Amino acid sequence: MSINGDSVKLLQELRDSSHDEIYWSFRIRGAEGRTLHFTLLPSSISTRGPAVSKDGINWHWLSDKTGFAADKFDYSFKPDEKDVYFSQCINYTERNLNLFLEKYKNNPALKIETLCKSEKGRRVELLRICENKKAPFKIYLSSRHHCNETMGTYAMEGIIETVLADSKDGKWLRKHCDFFMVPLVDKDGVEDGDQGKNRKPHDHNRDYIQQKYHSVKAITEEVPKWADGKPLFLLDLHCPWLRGGDDPLSAKVLEYTNRETNEYFYFVGQNISERLTKSLQRYGEILEKERKGTIPFKASNILPFGRSWNIAKNIKEGMQSCGNWGTTLPNAIFSSSTEIPFANAEGVVVDANSARDLGKDLAHSIRVYLESYHE
Repeated sequence: MSINGDSVKLLQELRDSSHDEIYWSFRIRGAEGRTLHFTLLPSSISTRGPAVSKDGINWHWLSDKTGFAADKFDYSFKPDEKDVYFSQCINYTERNLNLFLEKYKNNPALKIETLCKSEKGRRVELLRICENKKAPFKIYLSSRHHCNETMGTYAMEGIIETVLADSKDGKWLRKHCDFFMVPLVDKDGVEDGDQGKNRKPHDHNRDYIQQKYHSVKAITEEVPKWADGKPLFLLDLHCPWLRGGDDPLSAKVLEYTNRETNEYFYFVGQNISERLTKSLQRYGEILEKERKGTIPFKASNILPFGRSWNIAKNIKEGMQSCGNWGTTLPNAIFSSSTEIPFANAEGVVVDANSARDLGKDLAHSIRVYLESYHE
């Protein structure tokens, strides 16, 4: 890192990731009235520029247009801007979660528990919603297996808002479903500001065989007991690479859609169960039809196994993701992961509000999917 006049160069701290990733966040103080020129090494700025915040809680993208440079940006500080935060993404930490849960502190349907303690002794939150102990369906939701992938947790907020609402969706879901939700799986990474993905020797979303991490081990032990053989719907929320075409593990465009792999919202398919592949397709068709939010989706936005990065050679021996672990559970009726873009989805802004609206669409579509479910 260096500061030369109004020019600031920043080098990402990789910590224990195996190669360059995309997470960074910093605060500038004492630059009132100045224009600073920032350079990020390696290049890792979203197509809408950095996320900007005055309080570390409320964020917006620097630009409302796409096509922003990947390695540099300028910022003109107003005379009263004493503290300004910048980040690769719209941040989400335990502080955000607590502020969100505060709205529901008197709601008897929501139980805030502890899944386990992290490696550093932090509480890994477990959220439960169940009004009917005889509910026929079990719903498992998680986010932040890769701790830098924040938009998944905003989408989970939208799901929770829907389930707890005094609406047709909320009433049906609370009556028919028992929810088990882990919003911050890699809690230490979230709080320490790690990148998380490609963590050495492997990250949390590759740990479902070795179970090196406390949270993953707890999930694999507790979920089957909690589900108790009932039909299980499992969804793990992720974000893709930062910009379209920049992912070193993927082709620049998906052959079957001609879309950039990282700037649209999609689901990840698997090759373990033909039955669950069909269930993912059916859910995708429901979501396409029922979607109300601004983030686009079509049923063709499912990345099948064997395309782009979702190929056999990228599955390393002894490693398994949460979504693929779910497919091995005999009572699973759905198991997949999503990829929610950080900033841009087919020209539409992805931010905290649009991600929450996506979560509401996901929750509504779960209800529609389960209403017509037959064993």
